[in-house]
Amino acid sequence: MRKIAIIMGSDSDLEIVRPAANKLSELSIEYEMHVLSAHRTPCAVASFASQAYDNGFGCIIAAAGKAAHLAGAIAAQTVLPVIAIPISSKALGGMDALLSSVQMPSGIPVATVAIDGAANAAILAAQILALSDERLYNRLKEQRIEMEKAVLEKDRRLNN
Repeated sequence: MRKIAIIMGSDSDLEIVRPAANKLSELSIEYEMHVLSAHRTPCAVASFASQAYDNGFGCIIAAAGKAAHLAGAIAAQTVLPVIAIPISSKALGGMDALLSSVQMPSGIPVATVAIDGAANAAILAAQILALSDERLYNRLKEQRIEMEKAVLEKDRRLNN
């Protein structure tokens, strides 16, 4: 199975992206975490992204706030799927990062999850890998069944 990269623009984003790492661990998916900045380390971002496939990655999660150019900078250097996690900020609550992430030019797509939505980014990355891994596909199906059971149990308790 290919691994997942979790790239954050700053180490201050670690607590926001930790749920992605936890979810990938829960699914037994190998991952690496790195701090790389679209603006402060553009050559390192380009190098990492352009070599990601050859280095065994199948998907890249990029977390950044404010201008949030990290996901787009990565997507410009690879054809691997890139998933953006827009990070909330004090000034605009993450709307700046959300809009930066979703407004990509034609031909350079970036999938974007909710502001601070790291767990969903990991699940989406896992779903992408599951296209070629039946065991992972079945693990994801099992999780959905467990979520359904939990909600139905809450409904049952509410009505008894």
